Amino acid sequence: MSDARELTVDAAGRLDRFLAGALPHASRRLLRQVAADGRVRVNGKLAGKGAYVRPGDVVSVPDELVTQRTLQTQADLAAPILYCDDHLFALDKPEGMPSVARNFLDNGTVANFLAARFPETSTLERGGLEAGLVHRLDTATSGVLVGARTPSAYSTLRSSFGGSGATKTYRAVVHGAIEAAGVAATPIRSRPADRARVEVVTDPGLGGRPATTRFRPLRRSASATSVEIEIESGVRHQIRAHLASIGHPIVGDELYGATPAPRLFLHALSVTFSHPDSGTLVTIESPLPEAFDQPFENDWR
Repeated sequence: MSDARELTVDAAGRLDRFLAGALPHASRRLLRQVAADGRVRVNGKLAGKGAYVRPGDVVSVPDELVTQRTLQTQADLAAPILYCDDHLFALDKPEGMPSVARNFLDNGTVANFLAARFPETSTLERGGLEAGLVHRLDTATSGVLVGARTPSAYSTLRSSFGGSGATKTYRAVVHGAIEAAGVAATPIRSRPADRARVEVVTDPGLGGRPATTRFRPLRRSASATSVEIEIESGVRHQIRAHLASIGHPIVGDELYGATPAPRLFLHALSVTFSHPDSGTLVTIESPLPEAFDQPFENDWR
């Protein structure tokens, strides 16, 4: 393994526990990933996270796992700035780009771009992987993404976006015909057997986080409807799960029952919130991608 760093074991135990102690800045998730990728060796042999190590064993890990403790910077990523002042920024997240990094070795995320564009964000949140972002968008979702540049702005905006202090408007194209405006307000929880997805909860005894999604139709074809959606505090996959639960999954959302399409047709159109310094109401908008006309031109089913 090239560019490796060697660590000597001083006490017997599981490999993953040794690595967690030797590399306290690295998350357990990152350490598991590196081991799963075949990038950890014990005495020259590949080793999984559950391997047993003994005093004197030599553990080889990627050099950057030891030395890299900040996000990699990528100033050349395509993430246009929509708004910027001394306290906050907003950018236009492209479809297909993750919002935050999973670990310090990650790249190609909005956070990697922000680490280059706004280096002061590197210490705003514990973990340093979000680069000041105060909310997230799914990788497949495009549109407005907001972050902070100072500790006070970060604290204020996190509170606003985590509660009812920010209103987010989305545009989606869904399968089927929605004839009238409506509200989906069932709680949402992670699926116990499938953590990649969430589910709406109709039995109060099963828990779930409160979530309200308001929608109204804008344009219809024989097989699809363009809808405007408004939410306040957001739960993971809230819009996707709510629309699928009423029989109208978003076009391209295979995770929630839609047929394949060139992209997930969900876009964060605008966000409105109080400025963390002046208190004035701020609205930031992102242009709707031209691709959102495609489901009507092709009449996908």
